[in-house]
Amino acid sequence: MAHHLNNHSHHKPHDLLTSRLNRFPQGAPDSRLLEKILKILFSDREAELVAALPIKPFTARQASRIWSIGEGQTKKTLDSLASRAILVDIVQNDETQYVLPPPMAGFFEFSLMRLRDDIDQKVLSELFYRYLNEEEDFIRDLFTEGDTQLGRTFVHEPALPDQQTLHVLDYERASEVIETADPMGVSLCYCRHKMQHVDKACEAPLDICMTFNTSADSLIRHGHARRVDVVEGRELLHKAYENNLVQFGENNMRRVNFICNCCGCCCEALLAAKRFAHLHPVHTTNYIPSLATESCKGCGKCVDICPVEALSLVSANAPHNPKKRSARLNKEICLGCGLCVRSCPTESIHLVSRREKVITPVNSAHRVVLMAIERGKLQHLIFDNRVLFSHRALAALLGVVFKLPPVKQILANNQVQSRYIERILANKGY
Repeated sequence: MAHHLNNHSHHKPHDLLTSRLNRFPQGAPDSRLLEKILKILFSDREAELVAALPIKPFTARQASRIWSIGEGQTKKTLDSLASRAILVDIVQNDETQYVLPPPMAGFFEFSLMRLRDDIDQKVLSELFYRYLNEEEDFIRDLFTEGDTQLGRTFVHEPALPDQQTLHVLDYERASEVIETADPMGVSLCYCRHKMQHVDKACEAPLDICMTFNTSADSLIRHGHARRVDVVEGRELLHKAYENNLVQFGENNMRRVNFICNCCGCCCEALLAAKRFAHLHPVHTTNYIPSLATESCKGCGKCVDICPVEALSLVSANAPHNPKKRSARLNKEICLGCGLCVRSCPTESIHLVSRREKVITPVNSAHRVVLMAIERGKLQHLIFDNRVLFSHRALAALLGVVFKLPPVKQILANNQVQSRYIERILANKGY
């Protein structure tokens, strides 16, 4: 084995892999269940090799230097991992770069986004279910650490009143992501597929998980997603609307890589939103329902449809009708998805703008840097395999840091303890 890997030969391969996963802002807390999951997805040899890979995108030549293995054999190994959706391979200008995605949204989901017989998907689903539900550490850390989260809710566009439609920004629309993505793929919903194997799935559509841009390109090439055009993309979104599914997608404005069409009973993001509601695990839309209590009949349809239990029925306090009920909204846990609007038979609910605008990172790099700062992991992004980290890459990352508010810049500086960053911050007047 290569010298680089021999330095860690006294560690178990899957322990090394777990440590590698936890250098990224979205990690995976160590446990016996996680070890069993990783052993299904990675051989010992693969775990040891992947554990040595950079956090940032890399080429076969760079991986070859890290592993001390010939570039041809290295590329064969990397392509094999990409074909199983362990790595995402990004082809641009005749050059292929690879990146190890986080467990979620990443290779956990990819393992169940198509039917396959090279792994036992039932056993894997049972392990995922136990890891996510019996051991709360992973799902709590994934969705509740820091102020910047992995995903955000998209507004249910048919619920928007005509006067509001003009004010909805492009990045707030799932339809705009579909219209502008290149390419777009559709796969099995990881969450409902997993729940099928533990006999807990609902009847919502399964073949409706959307991926876009670089993630979709890799998944399509290796058969984990089916390419669809804009017309079919619109049809799938309409199908999601008709089945009262919530659009939960990547928390950035540009180049969104995924949108899940989620139900409140199977999907991890919405289950987390219910379990950890007070910690705000999912970013809301910029809208909130407004309830007209005088016309509400208390039928409870909005209560039944709400995916995060933000609505309830309470006494209407009607002196001449003591049994009358009306809907009440808990604004603290409402996602602002708008599903309740279409469910109301008396049109007593409509969406209005929230008083405070929800901040959305510009792109995935911006989001990852914010998450790393808030979780105390920025130093891993900057100094991970720094022998391979070019000045250009460093400049790009620091460029994101220097666009952050002063408080977050100070947090970043404290994490990396870099005189270089400190001097630049000082020169900028912070």
